[in-house]
Amino acid sequence: MEHLSRTAAPEPAAHRYSWYIVLVLMVCFTCSFIDRQILSLLVGPIKADLHLSDTQFGLLQGFAFAVFYTLVGIPLGRWADVGNRRTMIAIGTAVWSVMTTLSAVARSFPSLFLARIGVGIGEATLSPAAFSMLSDSFSRERLSKAISVYTMGIFIGPGLALIIGGMVVQATSSMGDVTLPLFGTIAPWRLTFLIVGLPGLLIALWVWSLREPLRKSLLRGADGEVSKVSFREATQQIGSRWASFIPLALGMVFQSMVVFAFTAWAPAYFQRVHHWSPQLTGQWLGIIILTFGCLGMYVGGSLADHWRRRGHADSGIRVLLISAIGVGLCFVPAFLLKDPVWTLILLAPALFFEGMPIGSAFASVQLIFPNQARGAAAALFMFILNLGGISLGPLLPALFTDRLFKSELRIGESLSLTMAIASVSMLVLFTLARAPYRRHYHDLEARLADPAASSAHS
Repeated sequence: MEHLSRTAAPEPAAHRYSWYIVLVLMVCFTCSFIDRQILSLLVGPIKADLHLSDTQFGLLQGFAFAVFYTLVGIPLGRWADVGNRRTMIAIGTAVWSVMTTLSAVARSFPSLFLARIGVGIGEATLSPAAFSMLSDSFSRERLSKAISVYTMGIFIGPGLALIIGGMVVQATSSMGDVTLPLFGTIAPWRLTFLIVGLPGLLIALWVWSLREPLRKSLLRGADGEVSKVSFREATQQIGSRWASFIPLALGMVFQSMVVFAFTAWAPAYFQRVHHWSPQLTGQWLGIIILTFGCLGMYVGGSLADHWRRRGHADSGIRVLLISAIGVGLCFVPAFLLKDPVWTLILLAPALFFEGMPIGSAFASVQLIFPNQARGAAAALFMFILNLGGISLGPLLPALFTDRLFKSELRIGESLSLTMAIASVSMLVLFTLARAPYRRHYHDLEARLADPAASSAHS
């Protein structure tokens, strides 16, 4: 027999500290995205120095990072359920920062490949543990906004990588070889990895200073003792909620596909079709991503919490459905317009709607699982989302350009078609998730409110 425990609402001082945790983790998440994105700004000098082919560089950008990031995420999610989450994130931050720094001394494709694997493994520690920490730091009625602010790193990181990273690359590329203690004489592109990687060690110490939140919504036995949930039992918890979990995860695959399609091919669209310079493209896209992507995440999380306080169990799903409609209405026509100014104008609301569901989706998953299964659920959710989104996002527009339209100048049509497929798929899948999600949400609420009924249910 098992029941779920619930803790009292936090005091104001504790609530302020909870938002401090959000700030620290958001900085950490932003750092992770800068470290994974910086490679895309250094294609030319790295290929020339290490004599790499396009295929090898593609492996560095995709396979080396993404596969290991997704595969190790599931066992690391289990660690988040049973271990100290603050320690897990601090170690992971130190690992990916060291591996980014070590990229500066890579002398061959294999050594740089191994460094990128290390970056992926280190970053895989972050989100499962962060989601679990935030779920224990905020009430159910405030969680969506908290996770939305944390996940703003999804837009802040690439935005800063485009704006500031481009400035760093430009500044270092105009320099000659640099002589540094311990590293000796190095090429400018290697200095970029040092500038990006070393600050992460300070962020790791900052994370280490956090207090580990008290775990809430724990499964307990009839004697009141916290139950030890095995990995098999954690997966059973996920399996019992498959009717809401699977369509949610698959819907977010298409949401993620939009992000990766946009970041991979929108710069090429402006450069090929409108003949913009890389610097001009990076500045405008970086500003729009930072401003409207982050605004959409904040509004989406706030709206989900507002509806949840009014008693709507499916508040997060409602935000996801609004996002799906907005993405289709704004993204699809944006890349078909002849005037780049009008394209930018439409991209602003498009990125707003694209940002809306991110925090709400992750919070929605956390809210239907007991504490001992949250890390595993988050890890599996991100495994499906990242593997599908990272694979399909950059690939579909390229396939449409090469096989359907047969011209690289028609990348706009390829992006529009990709966004149309994604928005319709999101709408269908999120609709399918809505009814079972309400059932699973209320089931957990009942078990939290009435331990006796929970024991009978078990």
